[in-house]
Parts: sequence; C-alpha cells; structure tokens
Amino acid sequence: MGASARTTTTGDHTMGTRQPTKSEELATVIASIRAAIPELYGVMIASTDGLAVAHDLPEDDAERIAAMAATALGLGSRITERTNLGALSEAVIRGSKGNLVVYAAGADAVLVLTGPLESNLALMRMEARVAGIQINSLIGRH
Repeated sequence: MGASARTTTTGDHTMGTRQPTKSEELATVIASIRAAIPELYGVMIASTDGLAVAHDLPEDDAERIAAMAATALGLGSRITERTNLGALSEAVIRGSKGNLVVYAAGADAVLVLTGPLESNLALMRMEARVAGIQINSLIGRH
C-alpha cells in the first residue's frame, strides 16, 4: 500500500502527476502498521548497516535503535545459521516494560516494532511480513 499519486492543477490546466517519493511511501508503510497495531510505541525502518531510514520514534533514540537493531538482526542470523535453524524470522527482545521485535525486510533493511508487553506478537508478525515485502520493493536490491 503506497501513497497515492497526486495531480497538481492550476486553474483548468493539469501540471502532471507527481509520484510519491520513497520517503513518503515508507512513511505510508509505517502509518499502516501503526493503524493496524495502535498500541505500538514505535516503528522503524533501518538499513542493515544500522542507519535509520524512516521511523516514528523520538529523534534522540532513532540512530541508536537502528544500530542495535541491525546488530541484533546480524547476530540472530548468524545464530540461526550456525545452529541449523534456517533463516531468521525475527528477533524478540523482551524487557520488563515491553518488547522490541526485529525483522529482516529483504537483504538491505531491518524493520523494528516496539510495544508493550501485552502486544500481540502474532499480529506484529503478520503486519511485518506484509511491510517487509513493501519495504524490500522500495529500497531493496533488485
């Protein structure tokens, strides 16, 4: 689900259709997740290098969380590979005040969802699966 294209008009003349930018489309992905799971504390899309790409987290936390999420994804992937568990589906970090769940979104991106302890992890997985495909199509290597 990407943002819809807009047509700019001046008087009776159409100036053309503007396609949404990647940033706008990634913001739409985040908004869709938040609409489906409103209790979430935050959603982030980061690069596998640990850079924040798009998020709705406080700016002070964004770069730090992006770096840690990329590290968690890399470590989780190595653990599942070395223990013959197959490809990593998710890494769940459960704290006393909530959960942080990391998903691969293709080969180039990480999707991070944070929420309260009572967050519905099954719903988070379903939304992350759809979002991961969208994110990969927007910023993945093709």
